[in-house]
Amino acid sequence: MDKPFIYGMSVEGKNFTDRELETKRLQLNFENGINSILISPRRMGKTSLVRKVKGIVENQERIVVYMDIYRCRTEYDFYEKFASSVIQATTTKMEQMIANAKEFIMSINPKITYSPESGTEYALSLGVNAKANTPEELLNLPERIALKRGVQIVVCIDEFQQIGDMPGSMNIQKTIRSVWQHHRQTSYCLFGSKRHMMTELFYSRKMPFYQFGDMFFLKAIPTEKWVPFIVSRFRDAGKDISDDLAEKICTTVNNYSSYVQQLAWNVLAVAGDSVTDEDFREGYAATMAQVSPLFVEQTARLTAYQLNLIRAVCQGYHNDFGKREVASQFPLGSRSNLAKLTKALIEREILEMTEEGYYLTDPLFEQWFKKTMA
Repeated sequence: MDKPFIYGMSVEGKNFTDRELETKRLQLNFENGINSILISPRRMGKTSLVRKVKGIVENQERIVVYMDIYRCRTEYDFYEKFASSVIQATTTKMEQMIANAKEFIMSINPKITYSPESGTEYALSLGVNAKANTPEELLNLPERIALKRGVQIVVCIDEFQQIGDMPGSMNIQKTIRSVWQHHRQTSYCLFGSKRHMMTELFYSRKMPFYQFGDMFFLKAIPTEKWVPFIVSRFRDAGKDISDDLAEKICTTVNNYSSYVQQLAWNVLAVAGDSVTDEDFREGYAATMAQVSPLFVEQTARLTAYQLNLIRAVCQGYHNDFGKREVASQFPLGSRSNLAKLTKALIEREILEMTEEGYYLTDPLFEQWFKKTMA
């Protein structure tokens, strides 16, 4: 089924729009063995972009490995995910997977497990552990496979910021960097959505991954690119939407990719043959109803000072929170407390720090907060 709009997951084909420059840049990096660092907020389409380029560059001489390490909590969680993903991606037949794993990794107990819901989905577990397998052995796996088979390998790791949260993170980073920097047939695309953590990992001179590769931030798709996409998708569904209403869908959610698709779908779901302003209002109300429970959960455990800081940002204050004008309206505690407040809200991905000051990361959260808590 060809869905007009998709949100909450990576998109492809007709549902992928624009990103021509980013696609070309990432494609060149993949083809020429250049490491890539991709950073952006959630809902901007990082995963969709990487998967699109993966589909473009893969061939008999180039293998692209994709993995998501969001659930990895320890060093060997990561090594298990890393090694099993590499083996799966570089093995063409499932029945050869265990043999290939044993060929390149010593002292493992590989198993293939099937999804209980489907007989066609499977996963490979290797049972790597600190007693039997060194980090260097596992981290060198793609390079050894690439050299033996005469291919190029690109390893793409989603939610890479998880490395920064692991016990002994600094030593883990030093180990990974010390191995990967010597790879010639393997390159890496590391991306994540927690901007403050990714920035710390790759932009700080004191960190092992400083200047590891080509770094770029994924920005919002411009309105002029979104409008024809939205209009065409409505047309494909047998409905007509004006350029003005298509533009309103984009600007209402600050062009956040996932939100654009979500709001567009909700408008389409209530519209007749021709979209009206009332259809937009109903679609917007449906979207806010869908996201509000998450925002309630996000704010439930915030302190009074943290809520006041958000209120100040909503009222247009983006820096100098300690000045009397702000403090008189929004009690924030002592000046020494301000750094703790901003840090806590950044870590919760509610605030982000830009060159212009502090801003709320989620446009719908800001709209919800102004209506319900400001």
